[in-house]
Amino acid sequence: MRTKLFSLALCACSLFVNAQQKPVYQDETQPIEARVKDALSRMTLEEKVALCHAQSKFTSAGVPRLGIPQVMMSDGPHGVRAEINWNDWGYANQTNDSITAFPALTCLAATWNPEMSALYGTAIGEEARYREKDVLLGPGVNIYRTPMNGRNFEYMGEDPYLASVMCVPYIQELQKNGVAACIKHYALNNQELWRGHIDVYLSDRALYEIYLPAFKAAIEKGGSWTIMGSYNKYRGQHACHNEQLLNNILKRDWKFDGVVITDWGGAHDTYEAAVNGLDIEMGSYTNGLTSESAFTYHDYYLANPYLKLLKEGKVPMSTIDDKASRILRLIFRTAMNTKKPLGALCTESHYAAAREIGNEGIVLLKNAPVVKKGNPLLPIDASRYNKILVVGDNATRMLNQGGGSSELKVKDMISPLAGLKAIYGDKISFAQGYAAGRPMYGRADEIAPEVEDKLRAEAVEKAKEADLVILVGGLNKNHFQDCEGGDRQQYGLPFGQEKLINELQAVNPNLVLVLLSGNAVEMPWVDKVPAIVQGWYLGSMGGYSLADVLSGKVNPSGKLPFSFPKKLTDCGAHAFDELSYPGDSIKEEYKEDILVGYRWHDTKKIPALFAFGHGLSYTSYSYSKPMASAKVMNADGTLTITLKVKNSGSVAGKEIVQLYVGDDKCSVIRPQKELKHFTKVALQPGEEKEISFQITADDLKFFDEATHDWKVEPGKFKAYIGASSTDIRGIVPFELK
Repeated sequence: MRTKLFSLALCACSLFVNAQQKPVYQDETQPIEARVKDALSRMTLEEKVALCHAQSKFTSAGVPRLGIPQVMMSDGPHGVRAEINWNDWGYANQTNDSITAFPALTCLAATWNPEMSALYGTAIGEEARYREKDVLLGPGVNIYRTPMNGRNFEYMGEDPYLASVMCVPYIQELQKNGVAACIKHYALNNQELWRGHIDVYLSDRALYEIYLPAFKAAIEKGGSWTIMGSYNKYRGQHACHNEQLLNNILKRDWKFDGVVITDWGGAHDTYEAAVNGLDIEMGSYTNGLTSESAFTYHDYYLANPYLKLLKEGKVPMSTIDDKASRILRLIFRTAMNTKKPLGALCTESHYAAAREIGNEGIVLLKNAPVVKKGNPLLPIDASRYNKILVVGDNATRMLNQGGGSSELKVKDMISPLAGLKAIYGDKISFAQGYAAGRPMYGRADEIAPEVEDKLRAEAVEKAKEADLVILVGGLNKNHFQDCEGGDRQQYGLPFGQEKLINELQAVNPNLVLVLLSGNAVEMPWVDKVPAIVQGWYLGSMGGYSLADVLSGKVNPSGKLPFSFPKKLTDCGAHAFDELSYPGDSIKEEYKEDILVGYRWHDTKKIPALFAFGHGLSYTSYSYSKPMASAKVMNADGTLTITLKVKNSGSVAGKEIVQLYVGDDKCSVIRPQKELKHFTKVALQPGEEKEISFQITADDLKFFDEATHDWKVEPGKFKAYIGASSTDIRGIVPFELK
């Protein structure tokens, strides 16, 4: 009897202890995979399906019964978007959701500095965490195929290697805050016109060599926890449930263990979404934008219709277990991660980061003296000028506004005019010069010709009396400019700026042109303007960054992440018929194949106006002759290229040394050269540093369509060392055996 009572007591004690223990899925000391398996075993089929679709405009469901929270998402990638209403696209008008706007990703790419990418990811991650977001929808790494793409400003340029290097630190540092990166838009979302249905056809070589590497790096090196599918089709199937892109490449070949999220409204078929790798469906029945309907979230493709197919046995149960497991893994990494930091918003360190990234990304395109043997116009020496006229709508425009989903609500925004006044004070006067209308989705307010003429005449009259004119122009975030949902309609500058430039220059040759844009523009007036600066969209501290560079407080060190064609037909995508761009509204063929950007300009011998990798400085750099560690390289070995770079001027600066590789003879067409390595080096006046690059067989490979694998052929190669893709300072021949 005593033994029996003792056993009952032990049992009761054990039950009490077990009752106090957390379930495995709630225990953060347990491996994530054990937690996922435990949570999945406790869920009903209905609960699993509920994970797979939106429950509001920017959240997807958790499992309330088990205490598993929802997933909260926000647009990015340049800042955390203002709060959107739960069930419509209106802003919630909160008073605590103003944030730091960071420079656009074209500017980040133009820094050519992975340290700036890490700084960016840390700061934006802290802001997303403070705003209690689990997923930040960014960064974007679609390739710059044409300067007409309205969304190029959100991406990292025309070169897959540059984009691959620059996206990884952003992702890694963002996710240290317990906020998932959502790399986008996978894949081939290289135009906004007809983006919802255009069916893209291209060679496997172009896909693997140009359009996939940055996504692959984001997954395999960055460890991105989520990825967003794109709106377009690829070879007849929508990218958001595309068997080749999602099942075969992403999940099988790259071993992606995260979550595939649709772009908003990007799902189109329940069966394909079920079996072809989509995990969370967002924004359906809203066209991804503004329209609403009577459909509820339970009517989404991956909601009740999916549940019905599962219950009828028309799709395997393994599909829902895989999707639910991935989503649970995401939740444990983010929403249920109690060890993530607290985050911060609009701090001095965030403003400093935004300013530093802007400083390093601004590109000095041209800087000539006004008179022969005179000093270049930049930097602007305050002692030389008493009257400085700033002209341009973009000098005062809030460029955080408009642009589509990247629109931001800022706490502070320093305009170019304000930044220049902070340095030059009362010497600065202003004339608008041109007007661009309000940024409204679907259109921009039309400006009457008489208003345009009056603004231009006023600016020209003031320019006659000025010692120096700074025109702050370019594009903006209006529809058909740099904006989601539509491509540009002209390659030249809009809003009468070409006429304004010509008339300003005619009355005052001391003209500095600052272009704020995420795209190249046509420049028929380029020879008339002595100084041209590519200023990008620079975010909250943009005015200070521009003033830092124009004044010489900061020596410009940015270089172009894409080429500026002289005319649109000099761009590979536009060198063929309309089927190459923009397509026939149904189908599009990438006829330039692998020859995108500088690869096209180099190989076809069509010079760009400003080359990929181009960027001037207020100092000069000399390169020694590059040397190779050997003349012959084995396929399993490495080849070291070394050189010395010296600041031969009188101003401290940073130089970006670029290494390209060319294959002299190959069984397939190859570009003249391709970027394979780069480094950014800081040098004091007179200082010299040694630079070294390691070339491996991977740097020499091409994608072989016959074997569907990467291949390198023995033979003769050249390593090109350059300050840009056209400013080559040394060539080192070598042989691969």
